[in-house]
Amino acid sequence: MRLPPVLAMSMSERSSVAVQARSWRGMFLVLLTVSFIAKLVIACTLSPFGDEAFYWQESLAPAWGYSDLPPLTAWLIALSEGVLGHGLFAMRLPFLLIGACVPWQVAAIARRYGGEVERWQAGTFALVLPLVGSLGVLALPDVPLTFAIVLATRGLLAALETDRLRDWAWLGLGLAIAWATHYRAAMAMLAGVIFLLAMPRGRAQWSRPGLWLASAIGSIGLLPIVFYNLRSQGAGIAFQVVERNPWRFHADALVQPLEQAVTCTPVAWVVMLWALWRSWRRRDEAPFDAVAIIAGTFVVAYFVLGLFADDLRFRVHWPLPGYVLICAILPALLRDASAAWRRTAFAGFVLAGLGLAAGLGYLGLAASNDGAVRLAGVKAFPSNFTGWSESAQTVRKQLALRPGAIVVADNFMLAAELRFALGGAREVYSLDSPLNTKHGRAPQLAAWRLDESALAAHAGQPLLLVVDETALREREKRDWLGSVCSRVEVAAPLERVDRFDGRRRFALYAATARAMRGSSTDPDACLVWTSAYRASLVP
Repeated sequence: MRLPPVLAMSMSERSSVAVQARSWRGMFLVLLTVSFIAKLVIACTLSPFGDEAFYWQESLAPAWGYSDLPPLTAWLIALSEGVLGHGLFAMRLPFLLIGACVPWQVAAIARRYGGEVERWQAGTFALVLPLVGSLGVLALPDVPLTFAIVLATRGLLAALETDRLRDWAWLGLGLAIAWATHYRAAMAMLAGVIFLLAMPRGRAQWSRPGLWLASAIGSIGLLPIVFYNLRSQGAGIAFQVVERNPWRFHADALVQPLEQAVTCTPVAWVVMLWALWRSWRRRDEAPFDAVAIIAGTFVVAYFVLGLFADDLRFRVHWPLPGYVLICAILPALLRDASAAWRRTAFAGFVLAGLGLAAGLGYLGLAASNDGAVRLAGVKAFPSNFTGWSESAQTVRKQLALRPGAIVVADNFMLAAELRFALGGAREVYSLDSPLNTKHGRAPQLAAWRLDESALAAHAGQPLLLVVDETALREREKRDWLGSVCSRVEVAAPLERVDRFDGRRRFALYAATARAMRGSSTDPDACLVWTSAYRASLVP
């Protein structure tokens, strides 16, 4: 039987461990404080991410769910803005606080199976991972989702040892929060079921009342998904399961390991894979059996799923909960590793911390006009964060000249960004852009009566049409921009916004709403396309 590390030490060794624990605790608290302050500054200045603005728009109409997500993200934003008023800080504050809790949860898991040194090491390892350390700087569902999955795992690990109903309830609460946040909670459920079926400790739980209590509590989080999809003819499930996934093999997804290595930073990623393998080798011990299955499911299953599923949207964050859980058991595994491997692991997480600093620095540059100008020449230009305030200022100026005009954007993202800048009371319609369907927002816009069919009810009324000429890929622009003239009656160009060496271009037009869509015309005969094309030729 292996004694707990502290009990197996002499007095001098315990003193040395206490010094190490204080050092790691100090490092953790300093890094946590510095990163939180940096995220707070960025959160108060960085323009909303495109999807983030749409989540804010969803918060204006609290409901059981939306076409893209369950309701919790919108509910958090609505609650915060209800207390603090409208603004970047209010929108992002709940996510900043929830994101700051994740490293503490990791530290708590590590403390259960080690000492104070392992506790603060684990918290520090998680904190410096770029995706974890930056959690909360944006109001995105991955923040409460990651928090919920780690909370559920923490409850499970405790319940496996104590069988206390309180711990089973924590497991259920974590699952309920996850289901209320995102459909990707299904991966956490899959991981749990695999553990309960494949591991001896897991199979022993089926007869325990606590497991069924956790299942009952967790199922409460499913109710919003059920209610919304029953009312919307399954729009949410259709998007998440069918519309966004080709369900055929695409070889370009084989690059996923490289994406993960870059996201986690290469050495830290290798160390975490080593930890996952070592956990599997020690699966006859707690907590390695549970962590190996749960974290392994996130890492391996998402890789396999990625070979057949969504190949268009950002996916590097999908396995994040698995890496977070690996950080919790990594110090215990390093305790028995060679000195050379421990040095490699520590060096890898130092590099991860530098990656986090670089990521926050990138967002900091994107948050300032001068910084965004400096980034204009790089390939990874932050287009989703830039140009929104400038376009909104121009819209305000034009609305002062046309106070009765209805504001219409050419896609959902621009519509949400303009509404965020103009205030929730100003409705902004969206044309039926391919982006609306691609991102699962078309059914929601239709439900809100903010799409083209709703705009037809205002036939003959003046419009202020705002077009984002840089929203689509080059091969898609001509067809889409050339179709705008058949969707609304474009009268005349009003003003252009051209920023960051042409990386962001917006055009404003005086237009009139149509009663129905006109016949398709040659794109080269449409003012919207020809103006965009000419602007793209200007050096």
